[in-house]
Amino acid sequence: MSSNSIHAVVNNEFSLVNDHILSQLKSEIPLIEQIGYYIISNGGKRLRPLLVLMAARACGKPDDASYQDNMVKMATIIEFIHTATLLHDDVVDESDMRRGKKTANEEWGNAPSVLVGDFLYSRAFQIMVEVGSMQCMQILAETTNIISEGEVQQLINCGDPSTSEENYLKVIQYKTAKLFEGAALCGAIVADANKEQQQALANYGTYVGTAFQLIDDVMDYTSTAEEMGKNVGDDLAEGKPTLPLIYTMRTAPTDAADRVRNAIETGGLEQLDAIIADVQACGAIEYTEKAAQEQAQLAIDALAPLQDSPYKAALIDLAKASVNRRN
Repeated sequence: MSSNSIHAVVNNEFSLVNDHILSQLKSEIPLIEQIGYYIISNGGKRLRPLLVLMAARACGKPDDASYQDNMVKMATIIEFIHTATLLHDDVVDESDMRRGKKTANEEWGNAPSVLVGDFLYSRAFQIMVEVGSMQCMQILAETTNIISEGEVQQLINCGDPSTSEENYLKVIQYKTAKLFEGAALCGAIVADANKEQQQALANYGTYVGTAFQLIDDVMDYTSTAEEMGKNVGDDLAEGKPTLPLIYTMRTAPTDAADRVRNAIETGGLEQLDAIIADVQACGAIEYTEKAAQEQAQLAIDALAPLQDSPYKAALIDLAKASVNRRN
């Protein structure tokens, strides 16, 4: 199933979400709107709000105006939280390109990017109050806290080639998978799902988010800048010990392992071509792809408690698509 086909099952709701996102970017401060519109409209996949909608619909709740309104608001909340993290991440990582365009910090500077990220976080919690679900508020308060912890741990790991595979996986579960989990779980909650369905969708979100990030880390060594929408070697330039690099240091010949180790410690790209060749030659790409495929299958298996429906089928296809992509 293509990305367009996955979106198609909730196309009406997704259109309402896009409208609501744009309406909630309004501010008396023009720069907030300018930066907000720039990053929100910058070609993102909107996977996390999509997950809210599909998870809610997969629980089978009969439609009514209040239910649809809460779905749309919850999807908007998730997209604002995600976008806020992107604005902050790009400042921390000193990134200059995302989705094939200049990052907001490259275009306007670090201070405006951080402050507009803060605006999006606070606006997300304003909308959360409108939804009125204390359970969702508790989940997303915990989610944003854990994402921050993951980002700080990743910062600590930068430049450290001794980072273990276990520690790396913990970081991506915190900084990436946790928001996927929160999106799927809050979708289930606004649909008045039972506890079994809620847990199934929370698990699904965790596994899909982990698979998605694993493939992101693979693409840094297999895709072009045009395909990824960011610079090749960005992770290496930031000294991030991702799974392809961790596996290379563990299994590659000594000269290759030392080359990767030195690049992580210095954040240098002088030997990028050689390191890409090292990563590809030692089986690190296949190892990481296999790990992602295992996570995607766990996501699919987690959906067993849900009744068959076009929405469940789309969730399954989304899990498969998360590991079969080039951007």
